[in-house]
Amino acid sequence: MPTETVPTSTSSPPVPPGLVLAPFQGLRFGVSDVGSLTSPPYDVIDEPERKQLEASHPHNIVRLILPRDAAGQPGSRYEQAAARLRTWRSDGILRQDPAPALYLYEEIAGGHTQRGLLGTVALAEAGAGIILPHENTMAGPVADRLALMRATATNLEPIFLLYEGGGAASEVVDRTGESELLIETVISDGADEQRHRVWAVTDPDTLHEVAADLLPRRAVIADGHHRYATYLQYQHDQHLAGRGNGPWDHGLSLLVDALHFGPQVHPIHRVVPGLPVMVAADRARPGFDVEPTSASLAAMLKVLADAPPGPSFVLTDGTSAFLLTRMRHDVVDPLLPGDRSAATRGLDVTVLHAGLVEGLWQLADNESVVDYRHDAASAVQAARASGGTAVLVNASPATSVAAVAAAGERMPRKSTLFTPKPRSGLVVRPIE
Repeated sequence: MPTETVPTSTSSPPVPPGLVLAPFQGLRFGVSDVGSLTSPPYDVIDEPERKQLEASHPHNIVRLILPRDAAGQPGSRYEQAAARLRTWRSDGILRQDPAPALYLYEEIAGGHTQRGLLGTVALAEAGAGIILPHENTMAGPVADRLALMRATATNLEPIFLLYEGGGAASEVVDRTGESELLIETVISDGADEQRHRVWAVTDPDTLHEVAADLLPRRAVIADGHHRYATYLQYQHDQHLAGRGNGPWDHGLSLLVDALHFGPQVHPIHRVVPGLPVMVAADRARPGFDVEPTSASLAAMLKVLADAPPGPSFVLTDGTSAFLLTRMRHDVVDPLLPGDRSAATRGLDVTVLHAGLVEGLWQLADNESVVDYRHDAASAVQAARASGGTAVLVNASPATSVAAVAAAGERMPRKSTLFTPKPRSGLVVRPIE
């Protein structure tokens, strides 16, 4: 049975023999119903929701994952989080489980059930072919998460990994109710309701079966690319400092069989502030058929879903809308990265960033020019407020995501939204 490594005197990070998901002693809130103590992942929380979560409970995990500077102490937020975490542990608000476990985690949202195993994955660079990223990352979020990890020495949120299973690990996930139920909570958000349950899997024989099943497999990062890049940087720093192998060679992860209780895939829409929709549509005409369409949100999403095969987009400012279809390959193909596989070049998001943003619109493709929204209504609202253009897109199929990762390539940043996302604060993991 794999366990987290103990320090030895090696100067370079170890390469794991395969996909290793190790049990660990989780750090958890000392109550079963933790609804008011948890939060969505840090990167989908806007300021109003952050304030709402802070107000919901003085120990809500958002105070650790999105800490604030102390009054009159700019730049102190990471140390504030570390001090708060120490206090919560010493006061027994967060308690460490007595034995290492894999945690079976079930989420039910919108009638969809997702189940997976929460453990610590042995870290590996993409070149090892074990854990495959599919998106690019940005330096800012990695620097932010790294500063927080250094201060707290804790993995506060898991990354989200997918794999093609069907073996012993999937069978364990099937057998909910056979292990000790640790957490059961229902979280309501207006008309939406989410149910979260967590069991501890500690039986040595079961853990051995899971480990043997997972070892020859590989996983794709569904969500948490910035956190995984942070894991790797933290690991590199520890080895550079001469600390050798240790718990920093693993990172907190939720591993889900994509074919068995797997997630749903949704698009992430784009907003280009300051680019009027009429200008955007006009500049797109050399490369696409551009047709006016209703600016009703429901109508825009329907025509996008019903568009003919091939890259399709809706451009809108909330008042006017245009459907882009039937890409002209003789115009757009030369704008796409020539050193990428057909799987990557054929993605709607690749065509959007390389063909539209950089090519036809002649704009820089960076986070100061292109913004992101997880729902279409928010994208339209942001475009209206900025005098810009929202670009509504279809979701990339999970098979396409896997094909890009298998080719050793990356999709443009923020290309996919897998749901439901793991809830933050159910189980956290001390690194040291």
